Amino acid sequence: MIEQNTKVFGLWSAVFLGIGSMVGAGIFVLLGEAGAIAGSLVWISFIFGGIIALLSGYSLAKLATAYPSRGGIVEYLVQCYGEGIFSGSLSVLFYLSAMVAIAMVAKTFGTYAAMMSVGNSSALWTSGYAVGILLFFMFINLAGSSLIAKSEDIIVIIKLSIIIIFTVVVLFYIKPELLSFKDAPPVMNVFSSIALTFFAYEGFRVITNTAEDMDNPGKLMLRAMTVAIVLVMVLYVAVTFAVFGNLPLSGIIKAHDYALAEAARPAFGQTGFTIMAMAALISTASSINANLYAVANVTYQMAKNGELPEVYERNVWHSSEGLIVSTLIMIVFILFFDLTEIAAIGSISILFIHAMVHIGHLLKINETKASKVLVVFAILTIAAAIVLALNYTSGHIPNVGYFITAGFVLAFLIEIGLRLLTKRVVSKQMHHGIIDTLENEIKEFTEE
Repeated sequence: MIEQNTKVFGLWSAVFLGIGSMVGAGIFVLLGEAGAIAGSLVWISFIFGGIIALLSGYSLAKLATAYPSRGGIVEYLVQCYGEGIFSGSLSVLFYLSAMVAIAMVAKTFGTYAAMMSVGNSSALWTSGYAVGILLFFMFINLAGSSLIAKSEDIIVIIKLSIIIIFTVVVLFYIKPELLSFKDAPPVMNVFSSIALTFFAYEGFRVITNTAEDMDNPGKLMLRAMTVAIVLVMVLYVAVTFAVFGNLPLSGIIKAHDYALAEAARPAFGQTGFTIMAMAALISTASSINANLYAVANVTYQMAKNGELPEVYERNVWHSSEGLIVSTLIMIVFILFFDLTEIAAIGSISILFIHAMVHIGHLLKINETKASKVLVVFAILTIAAAIVLALNYTSGHIPNVGYFITAGFVLAFLIEIGLRLLTKRVVSKQMHHGIIDTLENEIKEFTEE
């Protein structure tokens, strides 16, 4: 069993973890893809995506405060829907989707690393670098969450410094005509790109996994969630102006995989391109680091609940063997699957799980003391994002609906199989979340 006596996550450690998870592959890859749809109006799409993230983050933060657990979303599903097959199946689906997402970010790291080292993104070099970065951060995570928090602080500071310096300098080179509304695409295109821009924020959920390791989550959780998302929103909008004010839309579409790095050329030349490519490597590595922490805790919690085989619960160093097993599964994804299609399906699945968590939150609203209006708005905006994501993805993957259905069926079958083989079920770990939190706060107050 994992024991951690020191509360290693304060406000800014949690904020840095969230920023590290959000500012990963999203801004470097999705900026070009979203720009191809919304053009120079994509900054509006990033604002809408941020608003959806804030509403969803509010709901998750209230749940995390009521049920502080390293299991994060897995714990909230069980709390909201009970210890049944439905919550178990959603937990399995969430776990699989999260691993696909991390594998995709690792593949993006591999692509940039291959271009930097050998000048091309061949499958061999890309996969090699992707597997290497996963293994590296697996060992970082095995060293314990204290080292994770410290390493994430350093990584986030480095990459944010590079991106902020780039943005500030490049803003002086903006060509106003490139940002003109006169040549902007139809406003409807902005809404069509919201699903993509929301994915650039999706890593905010990682913050909830720190609740059990956070000093006074009742006071800090919502604050950390809000600060992280708002800072990232401001960064994304500023970067969008810098890129679209320096490159014509045709150039952004042509360089959509590395649009941010390409936008550095007018101000910095080839040196700027190289520096931004290095920033992409740092950012994707940071995202892998932050998300591996969450997956390690999800697998631990699911094993503790009786959801996954016991191999996930055995300790290795300061973490669990589940981290190693999860990493091996992600390596299989990288080496043998088309991650572009799988990641698109996994992203929509994660959106659906978010929606189910918020719907379930309404059943526990009296315990969490959350605003029912804000939780309802979180549900409605996530639902809109799902519809937009399906509409966009269906143009590239015609049978996306069937694939998503197959994913749900697979998760259901895995859940049934685990119940039959292990005789274990998902169980609540925080039976009196709010009461325990209040008692702890009262105890701290009286001690002071």
